[in-house]
Amino acid sequence: MNAQFSSEISDSGEFQRQEDAFRKWISSDGSTSYPDAAGRYHLYVSLACPWASRTVIFRKLKGLENAVGIAVVDPIRDERGWAFRDGPGHSIDPINGFKFLSEAYAATDPNFDGRVTVPVLWDKETKKIVNNCEDDICRMFNDAFNAVARNEDVDLFPKEIEAEHAKLCDFLYDNVNNGVYKAGFATRQRPYEISCKKVFEALDELEKRLSKSRYLFDNRIVEADWRLFCTLVRFDVVYHGHFKCNIRRIIDYPNLQGYLMDLYQQPGISDTVNFDHIKRHYYMTHTEINPTRIVPIGPVIDLTRSHGRENY
Repeated sequence: MNAQFSSEISDSGEFQRQEDAFRKWISSDGSTSYPDAAGRYHLYVSLACPWASRTVIFRKLKGLENAVGIAVVDPIRDERGWAFRDGPGHSIDPINGFKFLSEAYAATDPNFDGRVTVPVLWDKETKKIVNNCEDDICRMFNDAFNAVARNEDVDLFPKEIEAEHAKLCDFLYDNVNNGVYKAGFATRQRPYEISCKKVFEALDELEKRLSKSRYLFDNRIVEADWRLFCTLVRFDVVYHGHFKCNIRRIIDYPNLQGYLMDLYQQPGISDTVNFDHIKRHYYMTHTEINPTRIVPIGPVIDLTRSHGRENY
């Protein structure tokens, strides 16, 4: 198994993210072997990881805290991969006593030889991973757990905008969410420049879109907003410096910055953001980018100020 990204770099120096390995589905209608049972599933996450953080947000918004357990790994990932250790904001594994998340992967597929990633949705009954794809997990939290959700009426995938929503999510993934990684992990100048420019072309487009509406789809928060949020909240803290996405900062975009603060101030969301985990993970884990492992003191980030987005 792999802890880092070396096998995902092409000969031309481009970062090519691996596919998610486990894609089983939880259903509320008995159509799969995984029912929507409260207490059966456990979510393994890192608060540093934008992909995992989206599942944490969905769990919070749907009110699934009592239905789906959670364990947070140490933000410092070394050659052994994500680890369970006691520390500020992270803990040992309370379910299986795993020392490393790789043990969950080995228990599910002894022949798995890819990179061990978060999030992981674990089934305590079969003692295997159900799913390690954040898109799938968010969709299941939204749709399949309504019978045990405290906020069953929350729907972050509205049917009436399904096609347009899916198209925008693809755009966000390619150019923003994964775009910063393609810039940051590029090992040659040209792939870096191409990816970095695409990131800022996309941000410019989103800045314009958000000049006309409070959220990406008028005044309703949907999955695409949280998808974008998870990158924006990390941008000035790590992507601008560490990943060299430094043409502009998010704070230099009036609409994107206000939008970021608006989402951050939604009930419960600030609890899902841990800047200490974010900074220590990126700067101390990616030694090929930051060999000294020095973590910057700044920047000073205040997302609690008035955002003024209510006027849209």
